[in-house]
Amino acid sequence: MSAAPQTDALTPPRLTTGARRILETAGELFYAHGIHAVGVDTIAAESGITKRTLYNRFESKDGLVVAYLQFRHDAWWQRLESRLEHLGDGKEASERVMAVFDSYTLDSQSADRGCGFINAAAELPDAHPGRAVIRAHKQRVVELISGCLEDSGIPDPFELAEHIFLILEGAMVHFGIDGDDRRLRRARELVSRLLA
Repeated sequence: MSAAPQTDALTPPRLTTGARRILETAGELFYAHGIHAVGVDTIAAESGITKRTLYNRFESKDGLVVAYLQFRHDAWWQRLESRLEHLGDGKEASERVMAVFDSYTLDSQSADRGCGFINAAAELPDAHPGRAVIRAHKQRVVELISGCLEDSGIPDPFELAEHIFLILEGAMVHFGIDGDDRRLRRARELVSRLLA
């Protein structure tokens, strides 16, 4: 049984228990060692599932990479939505934007190599189907920030959202390079000042 067709680039497939085990193992290996450095033999051996099952579920390594990125997005987005729901509807735009920022910084403990999407983008060629997932994920973050700002009376919420997004992305890249969160903390201060 292969993965169900997606309705958009970010929708993860429905998976069997075995396929989920393959994907979880592949995700850990891809993030820790890089997509190109990890072969299907290693993924099959580490997950305890045969290569044949891997190909039956994902059709190819490229299909597995796409599913990895979709599930990475889905898990991160659920944590973000939970943070926003916890805030409630009556919060100021700045508090909602900072909750988005905190989704980057609070998740950084499990992201010691930086942003998994940026890391994947550095490895994948332009024509790889995983690139569509990465672009859609990043665009969705910008749109969410812009949406948080829209009702606050800011003249051009999308321009400010782009500015905040670039600060966030740069800080996450340096988190992966520097190995500490000082630039993430500094970026949070900068964003907080922009929203004041």
